[in-house]
Amino acid sequence: MRITKRLALAISAAALAFTMGAAHAEDALKLTIASEGAYPPFNNLTPDGKLEGFDIDIGKALCEEMKAECTFVTQDWDGMIPALQAGKFDAIIASMSITPERLEKVDFSKKYYNTPPAIVVPKDSDIKDITPEALKGKTLGVQASTSHSNFAEAKYSGSEIKMYPTADEYKLEMANGRIDAAMDDVIVLGQWLDSEAGACCKLLGTLEPDVAIHGPGAGVTVKKGNTALADKFSTAIAAIRKNGKYKEINDKYFKIDVYGGED
Repeated sequence: MRITKRLALAISAAALAFTMGAAHAEDALKLTIASEGAYPPFNNLTPDGKLEGFDIDIGKALCEEMKAECTFVTQDWDGMIPALQAGKFDAIIASMSITPERLEKVDFSKKYYNTPPAIVVPKDSDIKDITPEALKGKTLGVQASTSHSNFAEAKYSGSEIKMYPTADEYKLEMANGRIDAAMDDVIVLGQWLDSEAGACCKLLGTLEPDVAIHGPGAGVTVKKGNTALADKFSTAIAAIRKNGKYKEINDKYFKIDVYGGED
């Protein structure tokens, strides 16, 4: 009789543990995260169509820190915020700058990196300076709907600003001699210049960011009002900065700390 009772109690305890485990699994945070897949070295697609890059590795580290089950998907840049607002995914990790304009539509975590903009030109270019005066009358290429395109329009109004859906497209235009200069993140441009595809061109100089346009850096983007999720990401960013995971990922891609100084 005692054996039977003990067996029954053991079975009951096991069943309770299983039920609690199943409930915990059901309660685990599940997130779908979007990235562009066309902005190396931050995010790009492998030949077999998988997302990779700094943004993706940081995203996976944040999910692990948050104990969240995350699925990563691609989304064209121009449709990124509308798709988030429509509920197609829960967050964006795609080097999206925290700008006042975007904060009217979405919310952000704290920054997870902050690098300055720069300008590149063909190696045989007669442009000698990065000032708006030096580029007056010149064709300046930028990726559309970015802080860089906003900055170009605001500060380089004397140039002909040409917008492109992706960074790859302005790079191709540069290589083919169809534009005089291009503006983007210095890390993105630097990696391109180091590649065979960027052998055409050189770094003209690095620009001083305008916080009113560029914001404090790139953050994880969430739906407007979802501050609870934004805060979870912010806490996770601070945690991986502290435990060394951020440095591990940073050093995989860059020779400098792209975080841009502690807040």
